[in-house]
Amino acid sequence: MTSMTSMTSMTSITPMARQRLDGKVALITGATGGIGAATAELFAREGGHLVITDVADGPLRDLAHRIEEYGTRVVTAHLDVSSAQEWEKVIALVRDRFGTLDVLVNLAGIVDWPGIEETREEDWDRVIAVNQKGTWLGMKSAMPLLRAGGNASVINTSSVLGLVGSGSAAAYQASKGAVRLLSKTAAVEYARQGVRVNSLHPGVIATPMIQEILDEQGDQQPDIQRTPMRRAGHADEIAPAILFLACDDSSFVTGSELVVDGGLTAH
Repeated sequence: MTSMTSMTSMTSITPMARQRLDGKVALITGATGGIGAATAELFAREGGHLVITDVADGPLRDLAHRIEEYGTRVVTAHLDVSSAQEWEKVIALVRDRFGTLDVLVNLAGIVDWPGIEETREEDWDRVIAVNQKGTWLGMKSAMPLLRAGGNASVINTSSVLGLVGSGSAAAYQASKGAVRLLSKTAAVEYARQGVRVNSLHPGVIATPMIQEILDEQGDQQPDIQRTPMRRAGHADEIAPAILFLACDDSSFVTGSELVVDGGLTAH
């Protein structure tokens, strides 16, 4: 029979599970989307404190209620990422509530499918404003807080369509290609200032953004057919990749492209 002393000794030497974002403050844009919500929940489970933002206020509050159950501090904020004024308000909120910022995840994005000739100017401007300008504004606004901490990470969401051409989605592809190189130049600029910057490149992921297409075409969707795994990915398969880039496990990773696409760009 095991003595109480032995049991206590065994318990005392059993290591606790490490929380990879323990005490870190993370700001996530586009938090109510599929990948955003999965990332927010994973960050909360890993001990992070969160500022979650979106233009969808109701779903944002619902998300906050869910992740507060993990015992983390959660702050919500309405944010149109294409607005410098709204970014300033959100960063002021972060400074007021937490005093620091360790992780910025630029996830907010929109898609437009037409090619070169069919894309309307107003749609081009809208996609570029959210996907490209919004990413730049996020880094520009948050960088003073990120630099002050001395060990920060920025994850900018590009796409496999920021790496290869598809023959459509002209504005979307242009914006995501820009995010890729914007991330690289920021990585070089801030490498010795305590801020790492990397880009994330998901493949076909079953999120609300493309769910209608997946519902119509299923596994016959052309990009799924070109994916060696022959399926769409899921948001909870992307969130761990974002967590890796956010935490200290990736301390020597900057200026890189993390591709999570089931092999789509492998051939």
